[in-house]
Amino acid sequence: MALRVPRVLHAALAVLAVLILAPALHAEPERHHALSLIGEPRYPPGFKHFDYVNPDAPKGGKVRLSATGTFNSLNPFILRGDPAAGVGFIYENLFEQSLDEPGTAYALLAESISYPDDYSSATFKLREGARWHDGKPVTPEDVIFSMDALKKGHPFYAQYYKNVAKVEKTGDREVTFRFDVKDNRELPFIVGELTILPKHYWTGKDADGNPRDITKTTLEPPLGSGPYRVKDVNTGRSITYERVDDYWGADLPVKAGKDNFDEIRYEYFRDTTVAFEAFKADKLDFYRDNSAKNWATAYDFRAAKNGWVKRERIKLKRGQPMQAFVFNLRRDQFKDPRVRRAFNYAFDFEWAKRNLFYDQYERTSSYFQNTELASSGVPEGRELEILTEVKDEIPPEVFTQPYANPKTDGTGRMRGNLRKATKLFDEAGWEVRDRKLVNKKTGEQMSADFLLVSPLFERIVQPYMRNLERLGIKTSMRVVDVPQYRRRLDTFDFDIIVASFPQSQSPGNEQRDFWGSAAADKDGSRNLIGIKNPAVDKLIDKIIFAEDRAELVAATHALDRVLLWNNYVVPQWYIPYARVAYWDRFGHPKMLPSQSVGFPTIWWWDDVSASKLASVK
Repeated sequence: MALRVPRVLHAALAVLAVLILAPALHAEPERHHALSLIGEPRYPPGFKHFDYVNPDAPKGGKVRLSATGTFNSLNPFILRGDPAAGVGFIYENLFEQSLDEPGTAYALLAESISYPDDYSSATFKLREGARWHDGKPVTPEDVIFSMDALKKGHPFYAQYYKNVAKVEKTGDREVTFRFDVKDNRELPFIVGELTILPKHYWTGKDADGNPRDITKTTLEPPLGSGPYRVKDVNTGRSITYERVDDYWGADLPVKAGKDNFDEIRYEYFRDTTVAFEAFKADKLDFYRDNSAKNWATAYDFRAAKNGWVKRERIKLKRGQPMQAFVFNLRRDQFKDPRVRRAFNYAFDFEWAKRNLFYDQYERTSSYFQNTELASSGVPEGRELEILTEVKDEIPPEVFTQPYANPKTDGTGRMRGNLRKATKLFDEAGWEVRDRKLVNKKTGEQMSADFLLVSPLFERIVQPYMRNLERLGIKTSMRVVDVPQYRRRLDTFDFDIIVASFPQSQSPGNEQRDFWGSAAADKDGSRNLIGIKNPAVDKLIDKIIFAEDRAELVAATHALDRVLLWNNYVVPQWYIPYARVAYWDRFGHPKMLPSQSVGFPTIWWWDDVSASKLASVK
């Protein structure tokens, strides 16, 4: 016979059960010291320093670097103005990305992050002791202000953080980001990338008593929390940063062995040719050489011959960006993909590789080159399933042929490729009349104006233009200064440019800004091409909401393939290493990180080498 329990005791037992179970039901999510979108973080809680740094690196010395063009602002968070190089040195993010692990970051301004299983929010616990250069603590109010300011100030941030619906203070040193979607596993990571700005500074007044305005350009050295502060500004010509002696984060694991130079100075030059001459004359300390010709032929000067200038090719394991001749689809003549493919047939990469590049480059054939994310072969498995969902909206070749760039024999004889280009133009409604390629309906001649910012590309574009002119295309080329170039890109005022689309090994929300329809008409967006393609939008969402790495890879393969087969660009080339030259005054770790050269962050001034150099010069 069952024992009967009085009703009042039933109620008491129910309350007791709730009290006992409440901690379990409302247990706090796990707090993480690191985030990784690819596997597990390499470094455990309590690690001492990254493997790729020298934790005993000496502090001191000065380094002189180059920048191209000019600057007129110290506010890099808005569309207006030309911000100074290196201004990011004065700020910190919630988490700092590892230079040796793609898609991995470790706690910096924050000491930890937590999030629910559905990724609908992310909560950061700010690090006790984190402070601004004026001594005031970094607060949740600063984080809230920063998200709001960045989203309002620049279209990139508005798109990147589109799904951040609300930011609120949830503790003395705690701030929570609420998202308007679930199961976007990248959102906590990219929120951790947020640069934090001082609310009290930007809502205060300057030395003249005028209210500051973060939506406007400024040359007042801003307040930061990072390892450097602005020391000297010579508007448009140079800017110098000095190391903060009492920098609050110097002993953190993510900062050990970093930020070793007392001063970092950027000198501005009209172009890279002038900057290289300054480097040869010992007016600059470090030069990253992006010219194959320069690297092969220009280091016969005395300092290089004597070993005073060191040269290194540093192998990088990161993905290589899609660098390309980029069409502006807002121009009527480039709207047909057959026209764009015809332009690819007119580019003789093999000749350029032999005659211009000293056989240093390989042709780019993916938007995710040099990674597992690059598509290959024909689609199968999960990738095929994803593509089948948009089958009626994408080129049929996606399913039957691997994408391949046209090839030549490298001799400069282009007749076969030019015949194929002519056929494609004909199919797209263009024909040759009186040696001019004209629209069959309007009679207007096909034209292409190349807008460049670097004179180094002139010798590459000129032979390409000659090939296009053989097809009857009217071509022109303009080299403009950096401010004008940036303005024209921000307003999409160009026919064809040379552009690069860098990718991480864990793509996500930034794809909307690169290729999403919503970004195509927003000034300052990175959708330079002007893509408005429903299938591309759907594939971007597949990437953003991928449940795991396998799904992400399959969705990225699909996007890569669709972008390639739409012929939005004429792919150029890549090189899987960095070419650097520097005067022999510096040291660097024996094992450099796989994702970056790390200069100047993890290099240091070497007194012994600098003294030897001074004695022989």
